[in-house]
Formats: sequence, C-alpha cells, structure tokens
Amino acid sequence: MKYLLVLVFSWLTLGRALAYDFVVAQDGSGQFRTVQEAFNAVPDFRKKVTTIFVKRGTYKEKLILAGSKNLVRLIGEDRDRTILTYDDYNQKKNIFGEEKGTSGSASCYLYGTDFTAENLTFQNSSGPVGQAVALWVAGDRMRFKNCRFLGFQDTLYTYGYGSRQYYQDCYIEGTVDFIFGSSTAWFEGCTIFCKQKGYVTAASTPDSVRYGYVFNNCRVSGDAPAGSFLLGRPWRPYAKTVFLRCELGPQIGALGWDHWEKESNKQTARYAEYQNRGPGAQPAKRVMWSHQLSDEEARQYTVEHVFRNWNPKLDL
Repeated sequence: MKYLLVLVFSWLTLGRALAYDFVVAQDGSGQFRTVQEAFNAVPDFRKKVTTIFVKRGTYKEKLILAGSKNLVRLIGEDRDRTILTYDDYNQKKNIFGEEKGTSGSASCYLYGTDFTAENLTFQNSSGPVGQAVALWVAGDRMRFKNCRFLGFQDTLYTYGYGSRQYYQDCYIEGTVDFIFGSSTAWFEGCTIFCKQKGYVTAASTPDSVRYGYVFNNCRVSGDAPAGSFLLGRPWRPYAKTVFLRCELGPQIGALGWDHWEKESNKQTARYAEYQNRGPGAQPAKRVMWSHQLSDEEARQYTVEHVFRNWNPKLDL
C-alpha cells in the first residue's frame, strides 16, 4: 500500500508538471529564470496553447510578447507575490537622450493574439512621476483573470485598435487616466482603486467602433479624497464608456464626467450609467450630456454582443 501511495502521488505530481509547457523560476528550478526567455521560446504562429507557469518572485524585466507569439497562457503562482515590473516613465531618457514618451514607458507589451494571464501582478514601479504604463495590450481576444495592475498615471493602456480585452476579478489602481486607450474592453467584477486625484478612464474609442469600455458589477473605491475623481474624460472625440451596476465610492464627484475642455466632445463622446449605487452614484447631478440607460438600452450590453460574438469566458 505504501508503494502504491507513492506511485499515485508521483503520477499526480507529474500530471501537474505536464500541465505547463514552460516554468519560469528565479531559483533555477524551471526551464527559464526570466519571463522574457519563456516568451522567446514560444514557437512563432503555433496553433496550440503554450502555457507558461511563473513561480513567485519579483521579475524586473521590460517584457515584449511579439505578434507572432499567439495563444500564450501566462499563469502566476500567487497573484500578489508574482510580480512583473519595470520602472520606465514618460520623461525618462533612452540611450540617445530622448524621452521615452508614454508609449515607450510600458513595463510589458502584449502583441500576440489570444493571450490569457491569470494570478499575476503587472506593475510600473517608477512612482508618481507622470505617465508610466504598467501594461500595454495590443493583441485581439486578450483575457486577464485575477490580475493586479499597479501604477499611478496611465497604468493600463488598452492600445489595440479593434482589440477585444476581457478583465475578470482584477484590481486596477492609479491616478490620472489610469485606464486608457482605443480598445473595446469589458471589466467584470473588478476593483478600481483611485489614488490621489484624477480620472478613472480616458478612452480614445474610434468613431467606427460601437463599444469602448464597459464596467459591469465593479467596485470603484480608493484612498483619494471625496469628489476628487471623475469616471472618465475623452482622450479622443468619440470616447465610449459605460458603468453598469457598479458600486461607486465617495471618490467619484457628482458631475461624473469631463469633456476635456472641448465643447464638441459633449456631442461625440458616449458616457452612460445604469443602476449604479453608492455615494458616488448621483444620476440627478451628472453632466447633462451623459446618459442614464433605460432597461432596454442596458440589455444591449452583453459580453457576446459587445465583443462581436467572441465569448472570453470559455476555457477561463
């Protein structure tokens, strides 16, 4: 019986090990010590999922997942103790003495499509020094489950035009415009943490795209003073952002939205809410050019409809 138990235990342990194609560990117990090495090892244009397991640790790397690396699944051992971080920022100089800019500041760039991340922290550790991106997401059909995104200004850059991105049970923090970009992104059950003062979103939704940001059953909170945040302002004229059934903390000011000092944005931006609650939900005091959705209008906001028949919940 003793030997049978050992055999079963060994078989189960081996089964777990085989669930991952690559293991990243700083102590050398995996195939790679860095996440970038694992990214590089993924075969170009592979048609099957490549699963990478990252053991606990703080990995200070400027990461790039190339556009030829599709169907990558990145899993951390512990969300709060598996940290992918770097410390570039907007005004930091490159080797030629030029400012890196917002786009050059990201700690991690994701270009490959059909990417999934679970139980990880993406961080920009440069501090409150202006624009400093923790994660740049360009690929299509991108999924994040139980992840943290840490930074100050411009934390999460949903960069990709036409990109569909799904965030489930994630934590996202920041100050000014800390969720921004042109992608269509759905945030489900996420915690949005407001620091200091600023704007939660700065969408740049193209005029040809029907949906921008959708926050569903999320909690907006933080340690910022009461009334020091607004839900969004339009980085581009046709910005689209909707908060559905969310709990809005006192950090959110009564007006709710800002037009970024451009009157024409009031006609083109699409900002809406539905059945929000909490001290930051004050529909009667919102700016006149925002919308409170009817029941019928709210029913149009389903994951499958917003994502054009892609269901990100499959295989999560």
